[in-house]
Amino acid sequence: MQEPTIYRRQERLRKITNGLGWGDAYGATIERIKAQGGDKCRLGMGALIWVSHAERPLRADELCHAMAVELGSTDFDVKNVPSTSTLVSCCQGLITVDKEKSTVRLIHFTLKEYLSARPDIFIRPHSEMAEICLTYLNSRQVKALSADAFPYISRTSFLRYCSRYWGAHAKRDLSDHAKSLALELFQYCNVHISVTWLLAHSGYMGQMRQGMRFRFSGLHWASFFGIAEVAAALIAMESYDINEGDFWGNTPLSWAANHGHEGVVKILLRQAGINPDKADNNGNTPLSLAALGGHEGVVSVLLEWDEVNPNKADNSGSTPLSYAAWGGHGGVVKVLLERDDVDPEKPDNNGRTPLQEAARGGHEAVVKILLAREEVNPDKPDNHHSTPLSLAAEHGQEDVVKVLLGRQEVDPENLDDDGDTPLSCAALGGSERVVKTLLEREEVNPDNPNNTGQTPLSIAACRGHEGVVKILLKREGVIPNKADNSGQTPLMHAARRGYQRVIELLQPHEVATHVTLSGSKDTTT
Repeated sequence: MQEPTIYRRQERLRKITNGLGWGDAYGATIERIKAQGGDKCRLGMGALIWVSHAERPLRADELCHAMAVELGSTDFDVKNVPSTSTLVSCCQGLITVDKEKSTVRLIHFTLKEYLSARPDIFIRPHSEMAEICLTYLNSRQVKALSADAFPYISRTSFLRYCSRYWGAHAKRDLSDHAKSLALELFQYCNVHISVTWLLAHSGYMGQMRQGMRFRFSGLHWASFFGIAEVAAALIAMESYDINEGDFWGNTPLSWAANHGHEGVVKILLRQAGINPDKADNNGNTPLSLAALGGHEGVVSVLLEWDEVNPNKADNSGSTPLSYAAWGGHGGVVKVLLERDDVDPEKPDNNGRTPLQEAARGGHEAVVKILLAREEVNPDKPDNHHSTPLSLAAEHGQEDVVKVLLGRQEVDPENLDDDGDTPLSCAALGGSERVVKTLLEREEVNPDNPNNTGQTPLSIAACRGHEGVVKILLKREGVIPNKADNSGQTPLMHAARRGYQRVIELLQPHEVATHVTLSGSKDTTT
């Protein structure tokens, strides 16, 4: 029951405020935390810093381990780890543990507002948090862990957070001590467990073979996080190949561009011998990665270089414009289209143009930008003969469908290689609104069969799209019991898959067809 939990929370808040206003009550409580002195004050204020400034909600065990880190120590002593109840007590009720999620949070959202409005309460919190994370990662116990294995999380509770977010805190506020600790960590990056955690969190572990991760250098690391001062310090050491590829061929410039770190991009581009157009193993250049992420500033900086080819395709044939269109990044699309050497109609290996990518993604603004170009064909098919309208219809992109239908060149009855019309694609996707929009066009045949003889109604029934079935059954010209090439009617398809509501809609329309309905549901699609 939620009521008792809410009641207890309100009761704690009542005790904290004791009739005072929010600000006065929180201020008085913080003064009581400080008045505890010694370890209680350190734990109370430290816990408040972490709970209010962490990059994500912390688990209780992570917070306890963070409080056990001793700055300046090369060892992590588990005996120093306080209990959760001790931390809650030292915070005088300002933090609480969410029992369902096992995370620690502030007692009320107004406390977050209060702390944000009083930056004087904590002096350089992100700098302190970066130092704690880096001290933990540089500890003898963590460095002893194998980079090839994931340790038991109960024994290294703080490792996952530190590995992923130390750089985020350092980027916000880098102290000299944190910078020194980062440079120390980079000496061990080829064999450090935190690299494994970082790359696993970023989704790259599946792309690596044994030993590949050890090609991730300190400069790659600093560029990943976008810590300009650390990147500059590493470059000054003259021990790094500025164009070195990591486990997937990403250069430091690729990482910085991918994450939109404009400051680091500019530092790297100033270095002698830099290759601003070097592709990774997938053929992605820094420009492609910046375009994919929607980082307009980085895209503009890279386009200032003559060596950068703004129309360069990757291994799949996708150009930076294709990626920007797919992501719906209108600003980047505009910047790229200002270049005369960018082809707005260049297809990828599947024959898909930037317009088709924007259409299937539902990015109306980008679609309009591309359609404003005379050379862009609004009805150009891909290798499967799917048009922008077909792709938008299948993915339920109503606004884009309306924009495309407003163009005279667009054929709302275009057939792809499977004989599917945009209406069939909309029925497949289950978008009722797109189906209605297409049916408003007189030339759209609501009962047009594809190469297998399936009509839009049959396709919708086959997928269990009840709403689309209802719409189509009301249309003149739709034959409810029309069989496909295999002799299956819409009702038969729905029955075989156990879509009871669709069955109930179709049964009254079935003529001279005997269907044995079973109670089991076939999940075959």
